[in-house]
Amino acid sequence: MGTPFPTLRQTRRIRFPCGNRCDWQPPRGRGARLSIRTQGYLLRKLAATWTSALRPPGARRTQPPAQADVTDTLHTARWPSRDRLTEDEDVLAMLRGSRLRKIRSRTWQQERLYRLQEDGLSVWFQRRIPRAPSKHIFFVQHIEAVREGHQSEGLRRFGGAFAPARCLTIAFKGRRKNLDLAAPTAEEAQRWVRGLAKLRARIDAMSQRERLDHWIHSYLHRADSNQDSKMSFKEIKSLLRMVNVDMNDMYAYRLFKECDHSNNERLEGAEIEEFLRRLLKRPELEAIFRRYSGEDRVLSAPELLEFLEDQGEDSATLARAQQLIQTYELNEAAKQHELMTLDGFMMYLLSPEGAALDMAHTCVFQDMGQPLAHYFISSSHNTYLTDSQIGGPSSTEAYVRAFAQGCRCVELDCWEGPGGEPVIYHGHTLTSKILFRDVIQAVRDHAFTLSPYPVILSLENHCGLEQQAAMARHLRTILGDMLVTEALDLQNPEELPSPEQLKGRVLVKGKKLPAAQNEDGRILSDREEEEEEEEDEEAVEAAEQRRRAKQISPELSALAVYCCATRLRTLNPGPSLPQPCQVSSLSERKAKKFIRETGNSFVRHNTHQLTRVYPLGLRMNSANYSPQEMWNSGCQLVALNFQTPGYEMDLNAGRFLINGQCGYVLKPACLRQPDTTFDPECPGPPRTTLTIQVLTAQQLPKLNVEKPSSIVDPLVRVEIYGVPADCARKETDYVLNNGFNPHWGQTLQFQLRVPELVLVRFVVEDYDTTSPNDFVGQFTLPLNSLKQGYRHIHLLSKDGASLSPATLFVHICIRHS
Repeated sequence: MGTPFPTLRQTRRIRFPCGNRCDWQPPRGRGARLSIRTQGYLLRKLAATWTSALRPPGARRTQPPAQADVTDTLHTARWPSRDRLTEDEDVLAMLRGSRLRKIRSRTWQQERLYRLQEDGLSVWFQRRIPRAPSKHIFFVQHIEAVREGHQSEGLRRFGGAFAPARCLTIAFKGRRKNLDLAAPTAEEAQRWVRGLAKLRARIDAMSQRERLDHWIHSYLHRADSNQDSKMSFKEIKSLLRMVNVDMNDMYAYRLFKECDHSNNERLEGAEIEEFLRRLLKRPELEAIFRRYSGEDRVLSAPELLEFLEDQGEDSATLARAQQLIQTYELNEAAKQHELMTLDGFMMYLLSPEGAALDMAHTCVFQDMGQPLAHYFISSSHNTYLTDSQIGGPSSTEAYVRAFAQGCRCVELDCWEGPGGEPVIYHGHTLTSKILFRDVIQAVRDHAFTLSPYPVILSLENHCGLEQQAAMARHLRTILGDMLVTEALDLQNPEELPSPEQLKGRVLVKGKKLPAAQNEDGRILSDREEEEEEEEDEEAVEAAEQRRRAKQISPELSALAVYCCATRLRTLNPGPSLPQPCQVSSLSERKAKKFIRETGNSFVRHNTHQLTRVYPLGLRMNSANYSPQEMWNSGCQLVALNFQTPGYEMDLNAGRFLINGQCGYVLKPACLRQPDTTFDPECPGPPRTTLTIQVLTAQQLPKLNVEKPSSIVDPLVRVEIYGVPADCARKETDYVLNNGFNPHWGQTLQFQLRVPELVLVRFVVEDYDTTSPNDFVGQFTLPLNSLKQGYRHIHLLSKDGASLSPATLFVHICIRHS
């Protein structure tokens, strides 16, 4: 297929941005192409451009560096270039470095030199330890947020000696602790706040191609041991090990010699560029490109449209193909004539638009006007903990991190504290205590940073009447108008409102007067209810005498408007009167019992009423259960320990990855209809076939960076999570000693009965014959958000951080019967 270019009356001389010229022959008829001379020029220059790891990311793509300049840039290239960095005063100050005081406690406050590395992506600091200096770095891309002033628990407690204007907090993704700092002056603190914001914005705007450029350049710089801008074979071998490939010495040396045109046992300038071009070659992408472009090796807009249609793109139109060319093509001459070269094709496939996750699902796209019970709601258990539930620290920062991950329901274990102030901690353990009012302040300040939709405070109340009244007072005074204190619709106070109606509002989940009482007249907290049921099952005697009698204060009871905690003992199979404002809290054991014994009745219960599920108290190490079982039955508030990484949190992140990561995901229709017949234990016959061809991987991370000879032996496993009949896992063979560009070409197929509940998890592991495989990376997403065709999977770490530029390249086919 092809399309004619705009009419040109005569042969023209084209001058390219680099200064070269060539003849342009006017096309004639359907399928006309660039002249051979022009085409060859484009291919040569673009091949050099996309493989040149020495071009600083962010430089103008239409002006690839001349080969004569490459030697000079090996040692001195930066991201952004040093000239561009020094154009900004804030970044320049960071490059010079600052002596900042790190604050850990009232007594531990150490001054250190912090300096931005010239790559623009990492910050170096040095500290003195007995005997030897210790050097450390942290990466700008791992920063979650930068806060000014006393906006962290650490600075509020220990930073009083420093003016807020001199203080800043660097909060990291994952489990790394905050970095609380005090600068010598307010201006210096501001320079770091502004500078880090600019660098983070620049990183977010980097394309996958630019990330790869920088990634390769950083290894080039490290492998050039004597910094002479030349690469010996020994240095090339070191480079290969750094980037996770153990290439046969004979093959590596042959490749080295093929690029050593000067025959001096050193690669320099264009020779290094050629070596990198061969190393970064993607034959599987080139084959796909040739299939659609034909012999002339350029895609016209109609040919790109054909590719998009074969990909199953719903929005595939000629205008869409033309837009992609204008967005991703790197060469201006090709772009002007609506042509896409191999380089532009790769740029597109490596972009978010070419990834496996449907871009349309990354913003809020679902109906947010249905009752709360119709949504899965991202929920946390023991939110205050940062580690073990036996002796770990409690922190308001744990709430901030949960909100940063899209959590919308957090737990507060409230106990009597000194001075009439309730505290939060894991009762009867060695976990540290934090003030209830400090947590509510963190809710006020951070609950709606990522998502505007409502937050639910799940109160686990162990306080007496006086401190309960203090809790209610703090909730009202600190949250103000954020707090829901009465029904939104006074005509129908029992009907649950929608997330849209509750934007920016905070709901309290707690006991409501008059409350259900047990046999001796006591009112029990949610956790006590479940403990009582477990003790009955285990026949533990005399437990009732050891429990403290409790009552609920009217002040706190009044705040439980739409989330009134109640006990769920049994489920009636027949029709029952809906009570939408009641919320039941169940342990994972109790929830599994309902799923197993009542099936459809539990699903129907969850169509009109909220259910919260939490981990068993026996999970002393804060481990998690699989949330998928609970979602299968329509449970909305499936609470997990957010501080504990693992496949369970990967599933939670995958479930709430879509819909703008707002923490609310609309349940499938079969889990919302009051008269539904759906039973997750009896789902019916298969109706969807998922076929995934695992093709290649790119730039997988090394697991043992301290041991250069350690190279991963990667395998890929695809895991399916859904109703029990759909759960499955299949994996490829492993590839020996190649984490840089392993190739599989293996097909994995799955038959699915309830595709609307399925999560697909892509996992890469390092194969080991004598011990369990080591985790390399993963990515999890809902099947309904998985795009078909040739797609890149952008891998994440255990903590959910990006492993860019590490990717999987797969072909996906979904067929519904």
